[in-house]
Amino acid sequence: MGIKILYTEDELFLGKIVKESLESRGFEVLMEADGNKVLAHFTAMKPAVCVLDVMLPNKDGFSIAEEIRKLDADVPIIFLTAKTQTEDLVKGFKTGGNDYIRKPFSMEELIIRIENVLKKKPHTPAESPEVSIGDYVFQSHRQVLKHETEEKKLSFRETELLKMLYYNRDRIIDRKDILNLLWGNDNFFNSRNLDVYITRLRSYLKKDDSLQIITVKGVGYRFVIS
Repeated sequence: MGIKILYTEDELFLGKIVKESLESRGFEVLMEADGNKVLAHFTAMKPAVCVLDVMLPNKDGFSIAEEIRKLDADVPIIFLTAKTQTEDLVKGFKTGGNDYIRKPFSMEELIIRIENVLKKKPHTPAESPEVSIGDYVFQSHRQVLKHETEEKKLSFRETELLKMLYYNRDRIIDRKDILNLLWGNDNFFNSRNLDVYITRLRSYLKKDDSLQIITVKGVGYRFVIS
């Protein structure tokens, strides 16, 4: 049997195409259009990945994700959404999403993102107030980065950027998504600000050679712990 995917979509024609395309690649797909029925399928199926459309009848994808996270902290969740507002993207990550794809999307993009979340090291989406990052201790609730006896006080945006990089480590984060989530838009001025913040974080983390914030030219950034 192939990798199990729980897929929700109320546009049945689109859903049929996506389901058949995934199955042709060797995935085992269960599709559901009714938001109220998804959790029962999740419990019975125990999928490796959940691909959740945000807009569903009876219960939306964000609410479903919150329910799934009460049962399983690590199963990857990818949201499919036609929404582009920053608050919707933030809500998606806060409800436990690992990734999201804007509609319309290509099957190649969906498959690559599914493969990507399957490769990621599992982590609990509910962010811990204190995590070890290499030789550092990151206390997000205090906005502090500690190295041995030294403490570095971070700004709000430095904290949020480091959280975004750490909790999405080993995957590429789109530069535009960072700008929209942390600054509200991706204009030139904010883009230059992001460059400054990335430089600062690299400076803060330079005492551990195993930590790298890699620039993926023309795309975004990838945080690697080697």
